[in-house]
Amino acid sequence: MTYSERLAQRIQSVGSRLCVGIDPRPELSSGIDAVPEFLNRLVGETAEYAAAFKPNMAYFEAMGLRGIEILQEMLASMPENVPIILDAKRSDIGETQKYYAKSYFENWNVDAVTLNPFLGYDSIEPFLDWKGKGVYLLAVTSNLGSADFQRQKLSDGRFVFELVQELGKRAALESCATDVGYVVGLTNASEEVLERIVDSPLLIPGLGAQGGDLASLQKHPRTAPDVVNVSRAISYAEDDKSFAQKAKAWSEQLAV
Repeated sequence: MTYSERLAQRIQSVGSRLCVGIDPRPELSSGIDAVPEFLNRLVGETAEYAAAFKPNMAYFEAMGLRGIEILQEMLASMPENVPIILDAKRSDIGETQKYYAKSYFENWNVDAVTLNPFLGYDSIEPFLDWKGKGVYLLAVTSNLGSADFQRQKLSDGRFVFELVQELGKRAALESCATDVGYVVGLTNASEEVLERIVDSPLLIPGLGAQGGDLASLQKHPRTAPDVVNVSRAISYAEDDKSFAQKAKAWSEQLAV
């Protein structure tokens, strides 16, 4: 089964495109020692509503070696039926990228990884020969700085992010084992951008705390299995609702 097929099955199973982001902040969880229990509750309470989980490497790395241990322990105990997207945004060349791929896909056995594609096709190749796995290439990110490169227009009228999509098309033409999708932030998903986004799996940040608008997506029907990430609005929203209640509410907003 391909990554896209597995993700599509999960989306249909839960009836939602909700991706639960996992961004642990020790300062909001009574210190590092409290983080494992916080993550156990977060994952346990939201699993029935999650089309996918997305741990963000930066938050774990910021806790030092203990943070990496916490990530590894969490990954080992994740529900088997929920795809895991590791938000690492790795970008390197040759052997280094090869070992990143081995680390994530073999040692930690996550289902998909985010990659920065701006070093070119050979920098993502080490991730492309993993059957049943997926990668999401940064195409249009949710920050203001996406206008500096990604949403710049070339002389032929294409956007730079369309060059990123050419990498995915090449991987498909070469019959690579790994599915290729793209990161497209809601906050920068204008009509002009969305009409140029190919029908491949999308990881869509920018909803919730970042203020993205779902209406922009609804005008462009797609067949690929897309997921919409919600992190802080579930983990750290200041209200008296449980993780499960918040995940359920977002899941209903993202119903398929």
